[in-house]
Amino acid sequence: MFESFLVVVRRDLTLAMRRRSDVFSTLFFFVIVVSLFPLGIGPELNTLRLIAPGVVWVAALLASMLALERLFATDFDDGTLEQMLLAPQPMFIMVLAKVTAHWLVTGVPLVLMAPLLGLQYDLNTEALGVLLVSLLLGTPALSLIGAIGAALTIGLRGGGVLVSLLVLPLCIPVLIFGAGAVEANISGLGEQGHLSMMGAILVISLLLAPLATTAALRVSAE
Repeated sequence: MFESFLVVVRRDLTLAMRRRSDVFSTLFFFVIVVSLFPLGIGPELNTLRLIAPGVVWVAALLASMLALERLFATDFDDGTLEQMLLAPQPMFIMVLAKVTAHWLVTGVPLVLMAPLLGLQYDLNTEALGVLLVSLLLGTPALSLIGAIGAALTIGLRGGGVLVSLLVLPLCIPVLIFGAGAVEANISGLGEQGHLSMMGAILVISLLLAPLATTAALRVSAE
């Protein structure tokens, strides 16, 4: 099973590198959204520090949504998805591999770029560290939850819009606790509680989301 997991991850990463424009469009969207707010609001540092966690997290959430429509669409179009469903390996392993590849391509670059973009909002080093940790915990959960919506909308016209409508309400807890961790650190209240909740959300998503995605893929493929 582990070998199958690695094969699917390598395959998806290779395909992603052949479509670099899709990857860069997601990152460019994230950079543009985060960078526009300081230009529009002005140089008031207190205001920028106040809105920074919410802006970065909303931008990360929307950027991760951009790549969800393509998560299973290519496999569905060329018949690979049917072969995965018929393979002797458990389908949830395949799903977990595809979600891992999606996170490596979209989530990891967002996590690495966020502290640099956070400097525009005059965040101190400790707050930037909390932002980094919160995104490390939150972006995998976003990919796992998003995979459910992507599986439900395979082959549908306007699937990207439907994915957003299905997934965004489910991602609200991740958004709240992710931004809340940074805000709590800035205000001196301590971020441990928020990060613990995000860790719990990640564990629950890791356990349940692949199974729900597998069931959705079987329904969509029939």
